[in-house]
Amino acid sequence: MALPPLHSFRVFESVARLGSLAAAAVELHVTTGAVSQQIKALQASLGVELFEKRGRQRVLTASGRELQKRVASAMGEITEAVQALQAGVRPEEARVDICLSIPPAEGVEWLTRPLLRFMEESRSVRVSVITAPGMPQVDWRRADVAVIYGTPPWSGVWWRLLHGIRMTPVCSPQYLRGPLAIREAADLARHRLLHEDDGSQWQQWLAEAGYSRGGAEDIHFEDFGMLLQAARDGFGVALSDETVSQRDLDEGRLVRPLPISVAAVHNYYVVCPEAKRERPEVRAFVEWLLAIGE
Repeated sequence: MALPPLHSFRVFESVARLGSLAAAAVELHVTTGAVSQQIKALQASLGVELFEKRGRQRVLTASGRELQKRVASAMGEITEAVQALQAGVRPEEARVDICLSIPPAEGVEWLTRPLLRFMEESRSVRVSVITAPGMPQVDWRRADVAVIYGTPPWSGVWWRLLHGIRMTPVCSPQYLRGPLAIREAADLARHRLLHEDDGSQWQQWLAEAGYSRGGAEDIHFEDFGMLLQAARDGFGVALSDETVSQRDLDEGRLVRPLPISVAAVHNYYVVCPEAKRERPEVRAFVEWLLAIGE
């Protein structure tokens, strides 16, 4: 039986280690489609399935885990052999630098976890992260790619929807107990609403729920992190996305008192100047971001 090309095993090892086609594409400086084709060809050549899709991740099958152990060991031996041959004269392995601008950490935990994992696991791509609260504050002299929370269009750049948000009420668990417990939309009349805009998002949600109310005692925030902290501390009811607030919901700091959700006025977008997007590594990194946001 003829062996598959050595490069296909390198691609397999990268996908196995990083957990996604898009992340491997960034590391290998190729497109996600090229990685996908290599994996399909390798599986066809071997006659076994090496991965199964679980959510956003590619998870190794039993056959894939066995192959990964041997391939990782073989790749390590090849690397050591080359290093021994080139001892004292081998140039440093080329590394690609990408600068990513993201909003302040509160609200993007759904992105920071896979990003930190990628930064830890990738061998040839070094990602630096800067922050900017909105599109006007992005430092494009440093940033190659940005994740923006807002509403396009924006002139002079390319953008795509990264994470479509559906907003639902969230609050402290104390709002589920006692005489002021929230059980239906009308119960919101007894509680302060927390806003991150001029009130448009709550108006949209209330219209969907078929209810209206005044807002004289409501509080408006410019910072989404402060809004969520106010909700955690029991100062009112906020609107957030299940993915954005997943950790708070999982750990019981926030709860969803009502099931209704509506499309967000603002969403998360990946943004990139057209000139920088021409770089293969930047294009591959954008594809990885889009895969994370699915």
